Parts: sequence; C-alpha cells; structure tokens
Amino acid sequence: MEVLFTLLAHRYERKSVMLTSNLAFSEWEKIFKDPMTTAAAIDRLVHHSVILELNIPSYRLEDVKNKSYGMVANDKGGVGMKLLVVL
Repeated sequence: MEVLFTLLAHRYERKSVMLTSNLAFSEWEKIFKDPMTTAAAIDRLVHHSVILELNIPSYRLEDVKNKSYGMVANDKGGVGMKLLVVL
C-alpha cells in the first residue's frame, strides 16, 4: 500500500487527514506488508492526532443484513472502528 504511505508522508504536518479503519494498529502489517513502513505510517498518523475509538456496528454490515442481496453477512465486520483525525 505504497500509495497510502506516500499520501500520509506528503501530508504529514502540512494538511489534515481523516481516516477510518476497522483494523487495530497491530493488524496494519496486513496492509503495508513491511514492519518499517507500517511503523512509519502509524507514527505519522498518531503524532498530533485525536483518535476516537467507536465500538459501534458497521452501517454497511447492517444494510447487507437488512436487504436480500443473496450474501451472507459476517458479524465480525465494523466492530472496533477507529476514527483518526490528524490536526
């Protein structure tokens, strides 16, 4: 996910970034694959930031459950959503 890292590095201490994720920081190596890149991305996000942890159900998951798309919804999605607002 070099594009995301490049965006975060470019905007670091210059502009605001708002990011949502349903993964905890400890699971971000699944996104970046490289531990050094993961640590650098997290460092840039949490420096000067406000982190709001919202333990609410996913609206998309609820929508899938309420509509008949012919799909089976997974109850794991959306819980523990992180909202990062970098100031």
